[in-house]
This record gives sequence, C-alpha cells and structure tokens, in this order.
Amino acid sequence: MKGLKIIVLAKQVPDTRNVGKDAMKADGTVNRAALPAIFNPEDMNALELALRLKDNHEGTTVTVITMGPGRAAEIIREAMYRGADNGFLLTDRKFAGSDTLATSYALSLAVKKLEPYDLVIAGRQAIDGDTAQVGPQVAEKLGLPQVTYAEEITGLNRKKIIIKRRLERGVETVEAPLPLVVTVHSSAPACRSRHARYTIKYKHARTMGELQDTSEDYLQLYKDRPYLLIDEWGLGDVGADEGQLGLSGSPTKVKKIENVVFASRESKVLNSDDQNIESLMKELIDNHTVG
Repeated sequence: MKGLKIIVLAKQVPDTRNVGKDAMKADGTVNRAALPAIFNPEDMNALELALRLKDNHEGTTVTVITMGPGRAAEIIREAMYRGADNGFLLTDRKFAGSDTLATSYALSLAVKKLEPYDLVIAGRQAIDGDTAQVGPQVAEKLGLPQVTYAEEITGLNRKKIIIKRRLERGVETVEAPLPLVVTVHSSAPACRSRHARYTIKYKHARTMGELQDTSEDYLQLYKDRPYLLIDEWGLGDVGADEGQLGLSGSPTKVKKIENVVFASRESKVLNSDDQNIESLMKELIDNHTVG
C-alpha cells in the first residue's frame, strides 16, 4: 500500500491545572496570556496515531494544522520534533473568540485547501473546553464519515480502515471508508518523545510572523532550507466568510463566570470503636449526606 496523506488537527491550550482568578476575561473568553500554554493532551495521542501509520506505510506524510495566535506555532514545532513533516498555522485577529462552530468552520476550510487527503485525525476534545465538538463538526462540514473515541487502528487498506473505539463500558471495533475523520481517545498510546535528529533539523523552524519579530538575518537560511518556514494562513488565505468567525460567528455565549474555591471544613478522626462509627452514620443520615 502506498503512502497516506494524513492531516492532524491540534490545539495549543492553556494549562488548566494552573487556573486562577484571572483565567477568564470579562467577555467570557479564556485569558490565554494569564496561563501557560501546552500541547492539548489528546491531540498528542492523535499525533502518535498518525506517526504510527507513517512508520508502517512508506511514503506517508503527516501535516499539522493549528489555529491560534502566533505563539501557537510552538506546537507545530513540537509535532515536527516527533516526526511530523510540516504544519500550517491559522492565525488572524478575526479568528479571536471563535467557539467550536466557528473554529470547525475555519479548520474545515484549511483542510479543504490540502485536498486530496486520506485521514484527518484530531484529539477527542481540548482541555480548555471539554466539548468534543470540533472534530465531529469538521467532519460534518467536509461531508466525511467519522469515527470517534478511537484507541487503535487495527487494519488499513486503500478503501477502508478498521478502528477500535474506547467506550464507557467496553470497546467496539468498526470499519469505515476513506477519506475519514477520526477523533482519538486519551486511552490511545501516549505520544513519543522528541527525536534528536528531528529536533536538530527543525529547531530553527519559524513562521514569517516570528521571523519578523527577531533581529536575526534569516533570509539566506530560509532560502537554503525552505522546509524551515511554517506557513501562516489568515482569513483571506482560506476563503472564509468573516461573519462565521470570531465572536460574531459564535452562537455560544458565556453569561456568567463563577470562581469556585474548595475550602476544607471541620474534620473528624475516628478510631475503630463501634460507637464512633454509629455516631458518624447517624450524623450523615440526619444532615442527608447519605440516605
């Protein structure tokens, strides 16, 4: 079987393990400047699935698409350090504030620009939203079949793919035609570490926006090694309708944000005495904690 053309949709997300009182803006959008940015964990699982296909099918290419501000190019580099071939950064001020519907619209237009392709792979959901909507919405906009909650690809030929899905109460094996959109569950294999050779090869990979912010003379370097230039696409490059992007194109609105802080209450230390246990059970029943 000849090589596949695989597109991985990935996202740079705020690290939700460090959420504080400044994590949200007044308009209900995430204050990304206040949180450290990381590669969305389940998108890493998706990248590994793509790279395993590349390992097993000669001539396969893996292209990463991400949407975000200029700093999101970092996750494209991280993917290239692990074996991805190239990447595209969707970045435009008019994308800011996009919900899942607007985001999937922009991503689907970017994917269409890269036709033909065999597989579009993404993580099941992003940790900054937990909606699991973008992958299925991209599939719908592309008019493609989709398989969600993928854990492992167990068979593949030019016409179909066999995928094991991780469900709440077990697993399911399904068969689907190509091209296909796949979203990957966190139970799929973790992504491999950076490869030293790829890290050396791509350590100078930059977008044009990043290059313009440096004082280095980069023109000759990128003329000699064009694979180091990460392409940037804006609204006009993907032919998007501005009305379907950003806050104006996002029907999801956050009406209220509440910062919940869990505080410890009075604690009790019990021994194995039956009377203590009975007293605790009576208290829990009386205040309707149990029963």
